[in-house]
Amino acid sequence: MADPSKLDRIVAEARRAADERALTYRDQALRIYPWVCGRCARTFTRANLRELTVHHRDHDHDNNPPDGSNWELLCVYCHDNEHQKQLELAGGGTGEAKPKGATHNPFADLKAKLERRK
Repeated sequence: MADPSKLDRIVAEARRAADERALTYRDQALRIYPWVCGRCARTFTRANLRELTVHHRDHDHDNNPPDGSNWELLCVYCHDNEHQKQLELAGGGTGEAKPKGATHNPFADLKAKLERRK
């Protein structure tokens, strides 16, 4: 049986790595683009910058080209709206088609990490 504390450490490490990747592309996006929401044009300063998010245009959080071509800055409200529209376009709630699952998998290489630690 696997050691629960070892598994907890590996899960925490995977989460930390995902958070670090997110910070990296967020920092890059904030350097590349003006601090303005791409939908509602609300402007941001350091005081409220936490409300400005990075949206992946293709909804793939692993697609982070250094030129920022897959990113756009959106305020939290427009970002939520963008994802809601995506669900509606996929037929979510209409009974016609089911929305696609998330493309980002923070534990994608968990098995490989567990194997390396043995």
